[in-house]
Amino acid sequence: MYAIKLGCGHMYCGKDAIQSLADLPGTTKRAYIVMSGTVQKELGQLKMVTDVLEGAGFVCRSYTDVEPEPSFETVKRGAADMAEFQPDWVIGFGGGSAMDAAKAMWVFYENPQYHTLSDVMPPNEIENLRVKARLCCIATSAGTGSEATRAALIKDTVEKKKYSIRCMKGRLVPDVAVLDPIFTTTMPKSLTASSGMDAITHAIESYVTPLANPYSDAMAMASFRYGYESLGECYEHGDNLEARANMLAASCMGGIAFSNCALGIVHSIAHTFGAEYGVPHGLANAIVLPYGIAFNDADPRTHQRYQELAALVGETDLYQAVMKLRTRIQVPNTMGEVVKDEAHFREHLDALVDKAFADVCTPFTPRKPSQEEMKNLILEVYYGKKER
Repeated sequence: MYAIKLGCGHMYCGKDAIQSLADLPGTTKRAYIVMSGTVQKELGQLKMVTDVLEGAGFVCRSYTDVEPEPSFETVKRGAADMAEFQPDWVIGFGGGSAMDAAKAMWVFYENPQYHTLSDVMPPNEIENLRVKARLCCIATSAGTGSEATRAALIKDTVEKKKYSIRCMKGRLVPDVAVLDPIFTTTMPKSLTASSGMDAITHAIESYVTPLANPYSDAMAMASFRYGYESLGECYEHGDNLEARANMLAASCMGGIAFSNCALGIVHSIAHTFGAEYGVPHGLANAIVLPYGIAFNDADPRTHQRYQELAALVGETDLYQAVMKLRTRIQVPNTMGEVVKDEAHFREHLDALVDKAFADVCTPFTPRKPSQEEMKNLILEVYYGKKER
């Protein structure tokens, strides 16, 4: 038996989807808006959101102190501020970091009895949700799919480790998602590339995990097709609203896919480099992806599934298709181009291997690595396949 949840209660998609915020129900009509930095405010996008909400009678407060890799310290500060404001809607407005932070703050706002990340980690079940507030996510980048997932990725800055706060019953999936392409047109090209590759990684990994099922397959296949066919256009012509809308759809469907099965070794290694070196999650996945494909391709079932994905976009080899797209959108070839301190990398290599092995995604990768294989794969990610 497996349980399926195909996204939010309501998803509003396409041009002018932001107007749907006027229909949010509420008793106190207080909205707490979580963002990563002040860029949405500076671009005038926050005002677009608050104008709709205030026109519908909401009082709004915004929180901007979220890092690109949200930390537990930030979550605690936001939850405390939320407790003072007492919203009945929590709104994550931004990329994955803003949406994940909003989810985590919401958990601790609803449950003041919790004080540590371990309190809300599986197998512990989150006690209260939707007692004080409901959750809405407005995506401004197309990558994480967090607006439709059951998890929030939060960094422990002391342990230099990422934790996935999850509800296996799907209760952490937002109530409402808004996918308006107007918010993604201002993304810099580098963020368009890295976030888009994050979405494509979700589609590929969820399609080959042993936990894949007919429902996750459908979402993964559609996500991959729309993502692969739209990302290059988004990168080269950022004002193309149709391509941007399709990329948002790809990201959202990828999030639904992996929420109903699992991810794999690409995410395990990406999480590790993100936690240790602060490499943004989308960029880390973009770099690791072809190395993970090459590693898993030795598994016959996975090889067949890779071929199926390639055929969806008129290609015969998934690895080559991914490499072609990465070249078009100028993704770095190796992690060493991003993490410059080679001496630190070599010194901490064994610890990186251990963290990747302990990552929540590793048990669900289709080809299970040995300790030595994980080490060799991380070395390839860092240096490339050249002689080391």
